Order: sequence, then structure tokens, then C-alpha cells
Amino acid sequence: MKLPLVIAEKLQQLSRGEMLQSSKLNFPVIAELLSEGILYKPNKINDLVQVIDGEELDAFLNKKFSISNLDLYIETLRQGDVLPTRLHSQPLDPEVKSKRMFKGFLVNCYEPISTTLNGKNFIIYPVEGTFRFIYDFENFTPDPSVTIVGVENPVNFRYVEKQKDLFKSIKPMFVCSFSQSPDSDITKWLMTVPNTYLHFGDFNFEGIGCYLNQFKAQLGDRATFYIPKNIESILKTYGSRNLYDVQKLNFQIASIDQDSILKLIELIHHYKKGLDQAFLIKS
Repeated sequence: MKLPLVIAEKLQQLSRGEMLQSSKLNFPVIAELLSEGILYKPNKINDLVQVIDGEELDAFLNKKFSISNLDLYIETLRQGDVLPTRLHSQPLDPEVKSKRMFKGFLVNCYEPISTTLNGKNFIIYPVEGTFRFIYDFENFTPDPSVTIVGVENPVNFRYVEKQKDLFKSIKPMFVCSFSQSPDSDITKWLMTVPNTYLHFGDFNFEGIGCYLNQFKAQLGDRATFYIPKNIESILKTYGSRNLYDVQKLNFQIASIDQDSILKLIELIHHYKKGLDQAFLIKS
């Protein structure tokens, strides 16, 4: 399979840290990269796309298209030459190519977290500038005292240590839940561990819908939604009218049995504003 030049050039821009409008990336391979979590949309309103991990993108291109050097691949296509052997690795078995490459999810913390992985003790230490990627999640279990905190916004996930004050009453381990579907690896994993789940998302209809449809529906009473005590004052003062105007309810209010969620919905309607969770990151 050959990657067209126009797509390769877009991926080259993304790999160099640029952000591109999703309207310019209407290709099946881009949709696949988004579903794999290799690309993501950090801002739901602007609909921009960005690379989350350049090494994972390189691995994807190598495995799917046998491209070991994207820059050289593009230069060769531009020159109209036959691709040299050095651009390619050995072709993979079709069965291997059809399998999903990056199952699992990212984990972050600001204090050591005790877990077991494949029956062995495994401590996750916080190291500035790094995340842990849990591939073999079927055999990964945190200590029962740990609360799993699902973080929607990648910026909040990156800077968890700047949000310590929000989680003083629990021992949190953060999982990156953006771009997750109801049958995601995180949801499948949460169904197999005993830990409680706290959803840390945006304070708008989309954030509430994500919690209700993807997590609460699966986990029941084990799942709760994080809401700051001063949510009314910060929503009133710093909320965005745009986050209210562009979003619609994608859940049934009558099915909600949590007073705190119902109160939040009432406040959102009252002030006609939504709040991005990134506001809670300390400068």
C-alpha cells in the first residue's frame, strides 16, 4: 500500500508540531490515526488536529506503509523516482497489519502509585515530561485504594501536578480519556478492576454527555463526576457563551439520578455558559 504524497505532506506538518484543521484532513488514514489515539483534537471548538506522540506516528507509518523515513519518502515522491529499498522494511503479514496497533491507554500521576502488572508488583513513578502507556491492560490492576481519574482534556492530563489541590481527599491515578468511545480500552479495563472512577471533564453538555454515555452507563455507582465547590462563581465569571451555544444535549435528563449533575445542568442553562476544564490548571 502506498501513502499518497498529499497525505504524507500533511502528516509531515503534523509531525513537526503544526496543528491543522480537520477539514483539510478528510482521509481514511487520518480517521484511523485519530481512532488509535496517535492524533487528537485538543480544542473541540476550533476542530484542530495535532500529533500526540511522534514516535507512535513513525511506528504506524512503518508498520502500515513500510515508511521508515517520512521526510525521505516525501522527497522521493516529489522527485518522481521509484522508491528506493532503504525506505521500506519487510512487508508484514496481512493478518498482523489488520490488527489494531496501539491498544491500551496513557497513565499519569503526581505521586507513586502501587499496581500489579502480569502478577508482579509494578510502581508507577511520576517523572516530569513522561507518561506511562499501559499496553497489557487486561493484566493491569491498581491498588484498591486508588481512584481512577479519567481526564478529557490532554492539557489537564499533561499538568496533573498543577491540579493537586483538586484531589486532596483521594489517591488519584489519571488515565487519558479523550477520544474514547463507550467500548474503549479504558472502559473495558474499568469493568474488570474494583477501583472507583472519577470523571474529570469539561463543565458543559459535551463533558456531561461523555461521562453519562461512556462511563456512568457502564460503571453505575462506581462512577462520579468531578464538580468544583465554586463551580457557580467560576462558571458565571469565566464561562464561555460559545461552549453553550454550539452544544446540544445528547443525554436524557430524566435518567439522571445525581443531584450534583442536575444542579450543574441548571447552572449551565441559567448562565448560558460552559467551562473548559483547562481553566482549573494553576498557572
